Amino acid sequence: MKLLVIGSGGREHAVIKKLKENSDVTQIYAAPGNGGIAADAVCVPIAATDIPAMVRFASENGVDYAVVTPDDPLVLGMTDALEKAGIPCFGPDKNAAIIEGSKVFAKNLMKKYGIPTAKYETFSDMDAALSYLETAPLPTVIKADGLALGKGVIIAETRAEAYAAVREMMENKKFGKSGEHIVIEEFLTGPEVSVLAFTDGKTVKPMVSSMDHKRAMDGDRGLNTGGMGAVAPNPCYTKETADRCMEEIFLPTIRAMNAEGRPFKGCLYFGLMLTPDGPKVIEYNCRFGDPETQVVLPLLKSDLLTVMQATTFGTLAETPVEWDSGCAACVIMASKGYPAAYEKGFAITIPADVSPRVYIAGAALKDDRLVTSGGRVLGVVNVAPTLQKALAASYRDVKKIRFDNAYYRSDIGAKALAATEG
Repeated sequence: MKLLVIGSGGREHAVIKKLKENSDVTQIYAAPGNGGIAADAVCVPIAATDIPAMVRFASENGVDYAVVTPDDPLVLGMTDALEKAGIPCFGPDKNAAIIEGSKVFAKNLMKKYGIPTAKYETFSDMDAALSYLETAPLPTVIKADGLALGKGVIIAETRAEAYAAVREMMENKKFGKSGEHIVIEEFLTGPEVSVLAFTDGKTVKPMVSSMDHKRAMDGDRGLNTGGMGAVAPNPCYTKETADRCMEEIFLPTIRAMNAEGRPFKGCLYFGLMLTPDGPKVIEYNCRFGDPETQVVLPLLKSDLLTVMQATTFGTLAETPVEWDSGCAACVIMASKGYPAAYEKGFAITIPADVSPRVYIAGAALKDDRLVTSGGRVLGVVNVAPTLQKALAASYRDVKKIRFDNAYYRSDIGAKALAATEG
């Protein structure tokens, strides 16, 4: 069986390594992939958003099934185009991907169907937004409506910061068209939880919960990033909370999308805040999160391809989805300066005695050597019976991997460990 995985990061590398466990898989193409992914798949130099070229390649090379992982191609309609060409896909169609593609749509959906979320207002006029901020409670959260590489959310502590964020988005077009409409919402407090879920539009089967670490520096300081590490499961997410989320958030979201004529199939990501008033949705993503995928998939005992196909063909209810009882920890090694300016082109040395779960995100092959080519370079993941052991193993491996200007947080999982001990 020939597979095509669309994307180029650590998330895609984790997906590809998991798909390789299926003995029916004879070939995996990655488009565009990266230098590290090239060890596990045939990389094809097609941009993830180039729909005509992707369809042409998949058709000409006999691809049996495609996995569309990044948000951009999903929102643009990659799944629609591939399925029209007769190639079944994992991932929602364009109609359903709007749940991530437009934060205004997502907030209005939750309001309409009574799904718990932060109070909010939406704006397409900058002066109206600035006027609203004059009396809005602080801190306040300002979000660009569209996709912004995970960076279109600003938590403003002061009115000056809030005004500046609105002007950056709406006047200076920092995020292009994504900032033409914005959401201003109340600031929620409580532990954050990421829950990815498989769904075929009828049945929802949540994956193991996880805890992401977005800030660049230790102690949750510095700029927001795409994620500096993750752990799973999230100790704050109890069975009682999980049951409540299923009844109040997960199933109602799927029903709401069906009611809107936008049935969702694939992976639906729920970014949750466990507030004093109960769990609330911070955001939806229409795909696997990164780096959460890097800690969640290693804990999946069931065959990933079988589960993915069940979401596509509507048989998820009859498909077992089983999980390991252990813990997983991911530490991201980044280029110094990320997420702002950083240098590239440094040789990467990964010893043979480190975890087999080193997922490459930002690296290229140069003269048959792996060199840095991005901000987040790689993720080091270990699985162990306890979180403490998983973290210790990942940090042991991190210290063995070498490249110039390497940077990583030294406190990944600290909050989770404190919650476990508490």
